[in-house]
Amino acid sequence: MSAAKSEAEKDIEKLSFEEALAQLERIVTQLESGEAPLEKSIELYERGTALKAHCEARLKVAEAKVEKITLSATGEPTGTGPLDID
Repeated sequence: MSAAKSEAEKDIEKLSFEEALAQLERIVTQLESGEAPLEKSIELYERGTALKAHCEARLKVAEAKVEKITLSATGEPTGTGPLDID
């Protein structure tokens, strides 16, 4: 099973944020419907957990790349600085 899990993890790593989020949304819908058998629900939950972690990692990378534009007293852009998200 670890080989299959490894393949699933590699598959998830290739996804863009938007693709992973779309898959995660479909999984949530399936799980909320309650129609999946127990074993399938467990598989869906595990994949959903991996997709969630992937999305969070992609967001952290994106946040690190975002910079704040600094302005002069007259409102003209003067450069960029680190984004303060706190």
